[in-house]
Amino acid sequence: MKIAVLHGSNLNRLGKRNPAKYGHATLADITADVDKTAAEIGVDVTHLQSNSEATLIDFIHENQDEWDGIVINPAGFSSASYPLLDAVRDTELPYAVIHISQWHAIDAKERVDIFASGATVYVAGAGWRGYSAALDAIVHKIRKD
Repeated sequence: MKIAVLHGSNLNRLGKRNPAKYGHATLADITADVDKTAAEIGVDVTHLQSNSEATLIDFIHENQDEWDGIVINPAGFSSASYPLLDAVRDTELPYAVIHISQWHAIDAKERVDIFASGATVYVAGAGWRGYSAALDAIVHKIRKD
């Protein structure tokens, strides 16, 4: 089984960007933790982070036939990136949405995550370890165990 782990805008700055909200873990730390979890549950993962919506979409289009599911943190694309959402949904693969922070409570604003309604798994507010929780959950949903 192979799962894509996709990271949206500004996540390359984890560990430096607002550590009070997002913690001190870097994207490399998250990648290592996800890879460890993947090995423990017997799946392969492929990672991509991009600040470009087009790069993420192209990556999905080019690789979707190799995957069994997707874990995505759409980050800044969460409320308005219908093209990215369409690319994810058009794969017809189960997908997990992960947000490091409690996304709906940021800035005390009412926020809408357009990726939420179609998600097989949704994890928000669990910190950077939420990625491995999302991976584990989506794999178990795919395996139906």
